Amino acid sequence: MKYWLMKSEPDVFGIADLEGCPGKTEPWDGVRNYQVRNMMRDEMKKGDLAFFYHSNCKQPGIAGIMKIVREGYPDHTAFDSKEKYFDPKSDSQNPRWYMVDVQHVRTLKRIITLNELKSHRELSDLPLVRRGNRLSVMPISKTHWNFILSLE
Repeated sequence: MKYWLMKSEPDVFGIADLEGCPGKTEPWDGVRNYQVRNMMRDEMKKGDLAFFYHSNCKQPGIAGIMKIVREGYPDHTAFDSKEKYFDPKSDSQNPRWYMVDVQHVRTLKRIITLNELKSHRELSDLPLVRRGNRLSVMPISKTHWNFILSLE
């Protein structure tokens, strides 16, 4: 099993939105970064766990846990010109973008803020706290995963 951190803006789609979805499950669509696409297409597996991270908000941080319940498949929003994430260079015969389905596992008792994560030297090599890391999806080591959960 692998561990991940996946970012979303809570005013667009937050942990409460995921919890409110039918079956508490939703496609994680709209990713338009090749490195992240490759992770979603090639590395994320059914049963992997991910932190749901609220980004671009007053208090960014880890808000919950979700599980990968469907492995990478073509992101249909890239094919529809009416969709926000439409990409005219992507087509269903040769898809450029992929997504996975995630399921709400639980909302954390409290948000573990980015500032708090940065304050622990045990997390100094966590990709999230490294300067210049802007990826919306990133792998998390089991050691980091367990340490972060201990902060709750």
